[in-house]
Amino acid sequence: MKHYAELLRLRCFTRTDVVALTGSEKAADSLLTSYRKRGLIDLVRRGLWVVLGLDDGQPVASRYRIASAVAEDACVSHHSAFEYHGLANQVLYETYVSTNRRFAPFDYDGVSYRHVATRLRRGFSVQPDGVRVTDVERTVLDSINDVDKIAGLEEVLACLSLVPVLDPDMLLDYLADYSKQALYQKTGFLLGLYANQLRLPETFFTACEAHIGKGVSYVGNSSNGVYNRQWQLVVPQDLNQGGN
Repeated sequence: MKHYAELLRLRCFTRTDVVALTGSEKAADSLLTSYRKRGLIDLVRRGLWVVLGLDDGQPVASRYRIASAVAEDACVSHHSAFEYHGLANQVLYETYVSTNRRFAPFDYDGVSYRHVATRLRRGFSVQPDGVRVTDVERTVLDSINDVDKIAGLEEVLACLSLVPVLDPDMLLDYLADYSKQALYQKTGFLLGLYANQLRLPETFFTACEAHIGKGVSYVGNSSNGVYNRQWQLVVPQDLNQGGN
């Protein structure tokens, strides 16, 4: 139990962390073997461990803290970031993790951890509990950009309906980093559905429109879509609000 308190403060840790604590690789491997047999730690995936509580034997790290430890640049993102910020109606069984380097999906303690390619180099912070998570503005844009891959349009809209306010300048800065016409189109259209709630000024939408060229993009299932002239989008019929 000599190093249990130190590991408990880390919650999640690597073999390198244990080597730093024990002073040698041999001592680190001995500790890992001993602590695992005693039910003090558990292997999440190769190279990543989690501390178990003394009272209940359950992981002391949340799914979001585990996700943040998958890689040095790992960041909780997309629907999982909405969950962390308290802006989701439901918690999915999948946790989305943005990293530069792809990792194979894995399951631990009933949760699937899925890789998503990092889109931006900024727009995240490390919280007091050690969770690295995208801010709300980046979360919104990441989710809109990957709407057909992550959670789906209906769930993204459900999350947007819970967001109290967005910073238009931050959104435009991140959109500039993305530099994708389709994202300007989709963002302008979808956030326009909640413009008053999100306190977004007309100048924000004008700025989005200024980046629209000749291309037509699609939002959601195109089989029942209608064309929205303002945003040059094919959108679900029930979402179109006089844009033809």
